[in-house]
Amino acid sequence: MNIIGKNVRLIREKKGWTQEQLAAKCNLNDWEISRSTLAKIESNVRGVTDIEVSYLAVALDIKIETLFLYHSKT
Repeated sequence: MNIIGKNVRLIREKKGWTQEQLAAKCNLNDWEISRSTLAKIESNVRGVTDIEVSYLAVALDIKIETLFLYHSKT
């Protein structure tokens, strides 16, 4: 199970990034992830390990807790 996928997508979209752009940023931070794997995370199909949460936070330039607390303003 994965509880941050929706927030990853919301934050990525708020930044105006594509899944490919976020995957590239993750790859620059030593996490080899494809766009399709990122899509699975965002749709809660694939789980996320603790270290992967950390990689996502770094790539998105946010605090880790933001991934768990973020809510859409829509």
